[in-house]
Amino acid sequence: MDIFQQLSAPPHLQAFMTSLAIGLLIGLERERRSSAKAGLRTFALVALLGTLSGMLAEKTGSGWILAAGLLSVGAMIIAAYINRPDDAGDSGTTSVVAILVCFCLGAAVWFGYGTLAVMLGIATTVLLYFKAELHGLSSQLTSKDLISILQFAVLSFVILPILPDRNYGPYEALNPYQAWLMVVLVSGVSLAGYAALRLAGPQHGAPMMGLLGGLVSSTATTVVFSRHARAHAALARSAMVVIMIASLMVLLRLTVMAAVVAPAIIEPLAKVFTGGLVLGLAVTAFGWRRLEAQGELPMPEVRNPTEIRTALGFGALYAVVLFCSAWLSDVAGAKGMYAVALASGLTDVDAITLSSLRLFSIDKLSAGQAVTAIALAVLSNLTFKAGLVITLGGWGLARRTLPAMLAVAAGIGIGLFLV
Repeated sequence: MDIFQQLSAPPHLQAFMTSLAIGLLIGLERERRSSAKAGLRTFALVALLGTLSGMLAEKTGSGWILAAGLLSVGAMIIAAYINRPDDAGDSGTTSVVAILVCFCLGAAVWFGYGTLAVMLGIATTVLLYFKAELHGLSSQLTSKDLISILQFAVLSFVILPILPDRNYGPYEALNPYQAWLMVVLVSGVSLAGYAALRLAGPQHGAPMMGLLGGLVSSTATTVVFSRHARAHAALARSAMVVIMIASLMVLLRLTVMAAVVAPAIIEPLAKVFTGGLVLGLAVTAFGWRRLEAQGELPMPEVRNPTEIRTALGFGALYAVVLFCSAWLSDVAGAKGMYAVALASGLTDVDAITLSSLRLFSIDKLSAGQAVTAIALAVLSNLTFKAGLVITLGGWGLARRTLPAMLAVAAGIGIGLFLV
């Protein structure tokens, strides 16, 4: 009676029901494939077997029960594929691994990792379902793209962990670990945009090109499409939409960085940027509404953000801007900091933004000063891109783009005044 009550207790029932749900989820996807040797019922039973094996192993103190269950399930499914090969020539290794994963997830539920098991079960089902899409994705990646991923792994998991997490310098503003963490953050965001831009290609229209170009480099995007508009005057409106969406993406990208690096500053920064986003989108929308299909657009020529040389260059720039900001802020007060923001923001807003956030985190700057410095850097960058539009794109592009850029600047200015 005691054993029956123990087995029917809610925690045990919940474990078995969670395992059943995981097995049914994965089995549902496998059931759709005629070549699979295990379907809905088999995966559900295997998940329950995993939980049952985990329970018995725990109660008896013998891990061999769990190991024997895993080996039995593996031998069973392998034998099924050996005796009845797939007509399509599929070796069935995916289903073999999936059913073993299902068994282990069932065991994990019993040992108290129900939430993790459910998350892994969903992830497993997604991987199984999107076989064709994942195959297409991998076939589109070039050796250069794979090297980019490996380089980012080196930046994140090889270099970053060995750097000292200590403050150095006259103002103790430079921390090697924190500095490289900023390199990883910027490289990660840029790599995501770079990969999306490569995979999406130029055929998805101006808005998509603007979104992805803004993630990678709004300045490079401005240069490419300014030249494109001068060479093809009829595409000036498309170029304007791409350039403006890329510029607006900068505001969103900096807001996300601030949320990661210094969450306490996100509220005033978001208030300042909201005005620029709203007014900029309003003006850009007029050009967007009148946009016609123009065929494939040019791809922005951007450098791989994970190249070691590029990463070292940004790290050095970040360190220099950080030191100059701390020094001028100490010598000349906020005005010195703002001068650095205006100068460095001409070509790169990430370095001064992360430097300002770092100084805010170590109480060298107030929230208002940090937000003002970031806003000035964005305005400086907008001014630089306006010059590119005029000199490279000509008047046809400038008369469409400059009003939108002025609207963004005005919105940021209003936000600064109110905050």
